[in-house]
Amino acid sequence: MHAITPINANTTGPMYYNGIYHLFYQYNPKGAVWGNIVWGHAVSKDLINWKELEPALYPSKPFDKYGVWSGSATVLPGKGPVILYTGVIDKQSNEVQLYAIPENKSDPFLRKWVKPKAFNPIVVADHSMNASVFRDPTTAWWSKDGHWRMLIGGRRKDRGMAYLYRSKDFVKWIQAKHPIHSAASTGMWECPDFYPVSLKGKNGLDISVVGSSSIKHVLKNSLDLTRYEYYTIGTYFKNKDKYIPDNTSEDGWGGLRYDYGNFYASKSFFDPSKNRRILWAWANESDSKEDDVKKGWAGIQSIPRTVWLDYGGKQLVQWPVEELNSLRKKEVKISHQKLKKGQHVEVKGITAAQADVEVTFSFSSLDRAEPFDSRWVNAQDLCSQKGSKVQGGVGPFGLLTLASEKLEEFTPVFFRIFKAPNKHVILMCSDARSSSLKRELYKPSFAGFVNVDLAKNKKLSLKSLIDHSVVESFGAGGRTNILSRVYPTLAIKKKAHLFVFNNGTEHITVEYLKAWSMKSARRN
Repeated sequence: MHAITPINANTTGPMYYNGIYHLFYQYNPKGAVWGNIVWGHAVSKDLINWKELEPALYPSKPFDKYGVWSGSATVLPGKGPVILYTGVIDKQSNEVQLYAIPENKSDPFLRKWVKPKAFNPIVVADHSMNASVFRDPTTAWWSKDGHWRMLIGGRRKDRGMAYLYRSKDFVKWIQAKHPIHSAASTGMWECPDFYPVSLKGKNGLDISVVGSSSIKHVLKNSLDLTRYEYYTIGTYFKNKDKYIPDNTSEDGWGGLRYDYGNFYASKSFFDPSKNRRILWAWANESDSKEDDVKKGWAGIQSIPRTVWLDYGGKQLVQWPVEELNSLRKKEVKISHQKLKKGQHVEVKGITAAQADVEVTFSFSSLDRAEPFDSRWVNAQDLCSQKGSKVQGGVGPFGLLTLASEKLEEFTPVFFRIFKAPNKHVILMCSDARSSSLKRELYKPSFAGFVNVDLAKNKKLSLKSLIDHSVVESFGAGGRTNILSRVYPTLAIKKKAHLFVFNNGTEHITVEYLKAWSMKSARRN
């Protein structure tokens, strides 16, 4: 299901142009370890099946001799696509911003790209900035004042920021007096992303839509300090070129995240063919370099996700693109299955190593929910303390994915409900600690809290996409999401199993479950 490209770093510059989806990615053509990075390039008509092309960008000029790093694509009306990217100019890792254009716009796949000498580099850090932490230009947006604008990630001491630049012609860029936004103690902001979201539905918006009372803006940053991604929702004041997060959004480590698992350096783009915003991210390996070399590749792309603003306006919702359903094969169903404490029931009849499963759980009472300690602010720490094997009141309940027959190996994806003053707290976990008998692995307990009101509806939904070494899960309709990389030794291919389970004293009902065997996507 997942796009397994021979990447060694992040997604760069995804776009839709003339009926073709383009995915660029950091790639080492000489091996499955870091180094020798170029921009790999793949194209698709359906976001699922991909054709690999020759690299789009590689170090070839004095201004990118030591590296072609991340960037974005912008489609200029009437002129076509432009890639903005970071080049490394010297051994001290000083960075500049560059642009590239298609050599032949009539080529539907845009195979070859050129770097015009006339204006490159288009942006150079001024004397007050640290040029070694100055990278990853965003997709540019156009405003009615006749200027294009873009952001570039940076850092001053421990303060992370997104610098803003303006241009009338897309090649001569002027730095704004102040960053569009910054935050103390967040470190380097890598791979920033900035885009509008609608307050009135799921449709995506073109990046240049600004100024309407019915939109908010999202500012996402990949924090180099934590290797996680955080975003805020707020208001973009175009006349001041300033972004201010809402008071329900928090900058930095305590803020909202796209995904609470193995998900980094994401990039979104607007798909005008279906009026949606699509998000991709890099999910790197959790095994060793030796394992990467042996299999000949390292890292995958997440399943492309549609992104929109939740009806409450406080967080984003994500869901796999609808095209993924074309890979579904055999379907099985379970309904009204009660699960007592300690019970697990197998979902039979599908290929559990490569499957799509959607399930809704219900519970008649929350009276047995465990008390919530206000000091439990770190969901991942809480998951490691209260895993699927630790009996609770309401939960843990959920799925045992990539499980061996006798449960020597399994990756549980589950919910656990706590009682706090005036509300219930929902923990969602994807816990890799029991995922493999192999010892030399990173096996984290990924987790996030789920922001839904159980007083209105005593139900929770879960969707998991299982793909051999990937378990990509969407809780409560995509409000909390976790991608885990796991490496079972027993639960592989036809020996993998899938179960629903409950380890809480409160009985849980599987209201409805659908699961499908999934075909592999084509890649050539």
